[in-house]
Amino acid sequence: MKAYTITRDNLGAWLDALARDYTLIAPVREEETVSLFKPVRGFAEINLGYTNSTVSPKGWLFPQTEEMFFFSTGGGQITLADAQTPGPAVLFGLRPCDIKGILALDPVFNGAYQDCYYQKRRQDTILVGLSCTRVERHCFCTSMGGGPTDGGGADLLLTEMDDGYGIEVLTPRGEELVNRYQQYFDADRENRVIPAREELGKKLAGQFTRNVDTTGVKEFLDQHFELPYWGELARRCLGCGICTYICPTCHCFDIFDQSPDGELGVRSRCWDSCMFSHFTRMAGGHNPRPTQKERVRNRFLHKLKYHRDRYNLDGCVGCGRCVTRCPVNIDIRQIIADLQEVARHD
Repeated sequence: MKAYTITRDNLGAWLDALARDYTLIAPVREEETVSLFKPVRGFAEINLGYTNSTVSPKGWLFPQTEEMFFFSTGGGQITLADAQTPGPAVLFGLRPCDIKGILALDPVFNGAYQDCYYQKRRQDTILVGLSCTRVERHCFCTSMGGGPTDGGGADLLLTEMDDGYGIEVLTPRGEELVNRYQQYFDADRENRVIPAREELGKKLAGQFTRNVDTTGVKEFLDQHFELPYWGELARRCLGCGICTYICPTCHCFDIFDQSPDGELGVRSRCWDSCMFSHFTRMAGGHNPRPTQKERVRNRFLHKLKYHRDRYNLDGCVGCGRCVTRCPVNIDIRQIIADLQEVARHD
């Protein structure tokens, strides 16, 4: 594994160059407490001091609303035209939990059923990770197999150091990017980068306020679909769907057509939520998840069981966004503990 260093001044110059040559998506501060990943024109717009973004950066690869194709029915014939897709891009500043979130989405969209829209964006996007520098009270990535300095899945990983940043090359595509802009980097001849990241990882490991033990939870859920616990939890849930919209691994969507004049139109898709009552409602009116109990159960079974059944990956990365944003304080960490308690008394 190759490693490099970059000064703070050169980091700014490099990001300005990336913004000229690629679509550069990076964390931007919208308000005092809101950070989002958006296309930027240069380093001056980027917020490197964020802990984690309010909404996950999955929206670049799987947009909240996305045009799929245009259609025309004029002259008695149907013609289709592909929607324009963005070109080469760099998704910069990803925290390790969000890199893991992208890895959880990959087999959904690039697995047995290929999704050309996600696939095109994914192939055209270079992922540049950024090690965490602090741990918030809602973070629990280490409990879900990750870590605040774990860059696995990214092409490059940056770690802040006293005199700039260390950069680890994790893929051939990452190496190509460094080589293209080699004037900004210095080789890590003193072998400081990896030890600095490892030392930071050890320091941050002691900052987690809550460790979550998932041992036996999936195995219990494998054998227990109907539990009174889900009804108790559902009485608190408002069904607002915010947990699904900010989650880095949720991937449900709806598809709709718009044609104002009846001849020219566009087919689009947008994020949907399994927490909404209409999500599973069928044309005849039947709903296999008729109450909030079934919907709450489905969400947490997806995070703790279904995703692992299908892809051998956890459906939760421990980012804690849902913990901080739920208006009624439903906490997946407590749900895991509650399920273990129910299992002990089963």
